Amino acid sequence: MSTETQNDGDDLEDRVTNFLRRNFPQIQMHGGSAAIQDIDRESGEVSIALGGACSGCGISPMTIQAIKSRMVKEIPEIEKVNASTGMDGGEEEMGGMSPSFPGETVDDDGEVDEGPEAPF
Repeated sequence: MSTETQNDGDDLEDRVTNFLRRNFPQIQMHGGSAAIQDIDRESGEVSIALGGACSGCGISPMTIQAIKSRMVKEIPEIEKVNASTGMDGGEEEMGGMSPSFPGETVDDDGEVDEGPEAPF
C-alpha cells in the first residue's frame, strides 16, 4: 500500500509539473523558470518558485495569480498555491516588486538614490 501512496504522490508532482509546462510556456520563452518547491499532499498545498527573468518582471504578479487560480481548478487535490519570485525573501501576496524611482529611495550610506549616471 505504501508503494501506491508513493506512486500517487509522484503522479501529483508530475501533474503539477505538466500543468506548468502546458499552461505557461511563455515563462520559458522569456527566460523564466517555474519550479516546485514543496507539495503537501495532506493539506493540498503546493509552493512554486518563479525564477530567472521572472524575478523583477513587471507581469510576474499576473503570472502568479494565473497559476494560483488555474491550478486549483485543474488539479482537484490542490487546495492552495503559494508562489513567489524570491525577490522579497519570502512569499509574496501578489508577486513582483514595488517599483522605485530615482530620488525616492535612500542607499546604505543614507544618500538619496539619484538613479543611474549617464555614460557621457
